[in-house]
Amino acid sequence: MNKNQDNIMNMSVNEVLENVKNKNLTICIIGTGRIGLPTAISFANYGFPTIGVDINSDLVKDINEGKFPLKDEPGMNEIFDKVVSGKKLIASTDLKTSLSKSNVILLSLPTPMNNENIPDYSALLTVAKDLGKYMSQNSLIVVESTVEPGFVEKSLIPEIKSEGIFIPGENVGVGVCPETANPGAIMKDFRTLPRLVGGINEKSAEIISIIYQHVFPVKLIPMPNCKTANAVKLTTNVFRDLNIAFVNELAILFEKLGIDIFTVLEAAKTKYNFQIHYPGAGVGGPCLPVNSYQMINSASNFSKDLLQLVETARKINEKMPEHVIKLLKNALNEAGKNIEESTISILGISYKPNVKDIQLTPAKDIIDQCQKLNCKLKIYDPYFKSQKVFSYITENNISDAMKDSDAIILITDHKEFFSIDLNMITQLMKKPVIIDAKNVFNINELKKHGIIFRGIGRKY
Repeated sequence: MNKNQDNIMNMSVNEVLENVKNKNLTICIIGTGRIGLPTAISFANYGFPTIGVDINSDLVKDINEGKFPLKDEPGMNEIFDKVVSGKKLIASTDLKTSLSKSNVILLSLPTPMNNENIPDYSALLTVAKDLGKYMSQNSLIVVESTVEPGFVEKSLIPEIKSEGIFIPGENVGVGVCPETANPGAIMKDFRTLPRLVGGINEKSAEIISIIYQHVFPVKLIPMPNCKTANAVKLTTNVFRDLNIAFVNELAILFEKLGIDIFTVLEAAKTKYNFQIHYPGAGVGGPCLPVNSYQMINSASNFSKDLLQLVETARKINEKMPEHVIKLLKNALNEAGKNIEESTISILGISYKPNVKDIQLTPAKDIIDQCQKLNCKLKIYDPYFKSQKVFSYITENNISDAMKDSDAIILITDHKEFFSIDLNMITQLMKKPVIIDAKNVFNINELKKHGIIFRGIGRKY
């Protein structure tokens, strides 16, 4: 570690470059979750001494013992083993000591919503105050967490300055490099997706670019400031939320018209300027719903009339679990079954396929609505076998989930579900009903097996 007066923001660009090439900088990543740990692994794999700080002592213990927690992230386990065994990556719960050793501090903390759909930045703001107390002078802070435009300038920096020791832009650098990785493909995305870089001044942005271009072999896109970089990140995700809402509305209309939406979408995507999105049971995860509400929250500071389209999209996507239940009732009626006396098998509770993550999953709303209708529920997800989730112990295998059930609701399109044997369904279930929210099943094959079917946007 360099002496404080020689810390990174006190170096010339050439000195920074020399220290980067010599792996002479210590990196501290605060937050070692879904994005923070892969980020820490990447910096350690380049050769930087890297400290991963987290308040979860069990997670810290597992990392230091070489127990890789992200089994659903391909391409990462071997790198993790190498950097942990080589002591390039060390995890810690001691923020104060970790900050005192570090030149560069990355913030990879969660930014969830509260019960009123207001972004909760408490984790970032608490850490910001600690930065103001414990970091070394002339350190560089990089915010990777997804925040609304202006948060860094209006909220984070004042919290750092509140301790009266550090003045961002003078004796500490601050910038952003929002992560853009997709859970389930993080290491791949780290190596292929361009990243945005913004700073509170030119030197902060320049130093971030120098460091990141050595760790991540991707294009770095300079932004004029932090808030513009954060605006780009939100715009890309809100765009998806809006378009999913659009196809969800079309799906419901096309059901009534007797049109299959997937036939429509496959034809529509042949037009050069159509970007395909697919309907589903809702939009979950820590990004899309939260990012839309972050943007709505920003707009609320100016006018209630701003971003009405985004608000409407949120309402549409949040009502999709209700539509799934309507399809279930309709199909059970055709089968001569009463929903209140039925046993329902839920297949897939992750918010997205092939990932172990239930943050804001639409499966939770579907399960809640089934509970209110006094359904008996059996839940199976290949990533949550025999675990207590949403007050239920999940099934250990798909056969146990289906046995003696009246209906299946397929919510998440995990790979395993594409190879479900329809003969098994007809053997395990009496007069089976399938509600397919993700276009996994072939309708013609279902009909051949005498299975009553409903799907979002499907012709039946």
